[in-house]
Amino acid sequence: MASQSAAETMIATSAGRFVGLHERGVTRYRGIRYATAGRFERPHPAGPAPDEVRAVDPAPACPQPRSRGDRMLGDPYRGIRFDEDCLRLSVTVPDGAGPEARLPVLVWIHGGSYVAGAGDLPIFDPATLVAEQHVVVVAVTYRLGVLGFLGDGRDVPPNLGLLDLVEALRWVRRHVADFGGDPDAVTLAGQSAGGDAIAHLLIADGAAGLFRRAIVQSAPFGIRRNRSTMTRRMLEAVGRLDPGATEDLLFAAHDRAYAAARRYGLRSGMPFGPQYGADPLPAEAAADRAWRAVADRVDVLVGWTTEETAFFGALSPGLSRLFALPLVGGRLRRLVVGVTTDAVYRRGGRAFAALLRSAGGRVTEYELDWWPAGSPAQAGHTIDLPLLFPDADGWAGARVLGEIDPHDLVALGSGLRAAWGAFARGEALLSMPDGPVRVTFR
Repeated sequence: MASQSAAETMIATSAGRFVGLHERGVTRYRGIRYATAGRFERPHPAGPAPDEVRAVDPAPACPQPRSRGDRMLGDPYRGIRFDEDCLRLSVTVPDGAGPEARLPVLVWIHGGSYVAGAGDLPIFDPATLVAEQHVVVVAVTYRLGVLGFLGDGRDVPPNLGLLDLVEALRWVRRHVADFGGDPDAVTLAGQSAGGDAIAHLLIADGAAGLFRRAIVQSAPFGIRRNRSTMTRRMLEAVGRLDPGATEDLLFAAHDRAYAAARRYGLRSGMPFGPQYGADPLPAEAAADRAWRAVADRVDVLVGWTTEETAFFGALSPGLSRLFALPLVGGRLRRLVVGVTTDAVYRRGGRAFAALLRSAGGRVTEYELDWWPAGSPAQAGHTIDLPLLFPDADGWAGARVLGEIDPHDLVALGSGLRAAWGAFARGEALLSMPDGPVRVTFR
């Protein structure tokens, strides 16, 4: 949110003239349209804006049902409106960064199981990361759920959300230099579904050469394969969606898709997502070959938290009661969280790293082992986010922080942000500075 001391500033670029806000040592240009698309249609690149654009408000979020994880993250949608005209991005640059600066660019791709989230949520405020690490951050918003990740290939193209991301990267390639970024030093970073999207952008048609590095945080690699039967059942449950359907009908279709996916075990935890064998992705049988073919072109940092699935256990009243049982609860929790974190995140992440290394890829793995005292999620999914984006107002009331004062996040996350900045600059990652946040690189 803009502070009372924010000052307006204007920049002229090849994408148009944009009025942004200068505050907290950075300048933000928000809600810039990178593409346009009708409902269930492929995106088309946006041309230069003909008139001056006031780029001072957060990008709208794709319409979405309320997420059960919201209560763990505080009030993540504060100040955000919802609109299908959401193919927007926001650019945040450090003080004094003119077109000649050629700073590393970090493109943030939000997570949310491909059904929730948006690039400009208050919990993703990049001001501290930008000012400290002297990088340009571009946050992308794209289509989700039945609008972006459930196409039948006839009436609705699959992978519309992934195609949105490709268009956003093309926009960055064409225009980020005007904001002070280096189009030849673009790093993608994303958490959860955002990390999964990045892994698939590595092998997406049309994305080659659009980024140099990739940071894949907590991607659920263990549930990304053998999903075609589940997707078919979801499509059957949804049926044909009228392009003019109301939002309520879209959300009802979303619920039917989730219900159809429930029988598919762990995969049902993220039933929406990229579909292999449909533009821009190869067939599933050819995916590993495609990753090997690009392995030596992009540096990759891939990792997870020590107890990823503890976050989801904390959302389940039944599991929470089970884990609170005297004597056996703690042991049950360690067993369940350990097995499921391995199955969904750690084992698949290591296999992905090994696959890329086997073809000459430069890959660094990491594991984040930190949790705030009193957090019901402990060292679980999303615990990296407040360290990277430590805005105290954005994280106010977040249960995932336990007893941590949000104002302490800037100091707590300094080492992690330094590591991400170093990677974006092409520097080696060896170890974290001493402190309470423990990250192991290998």
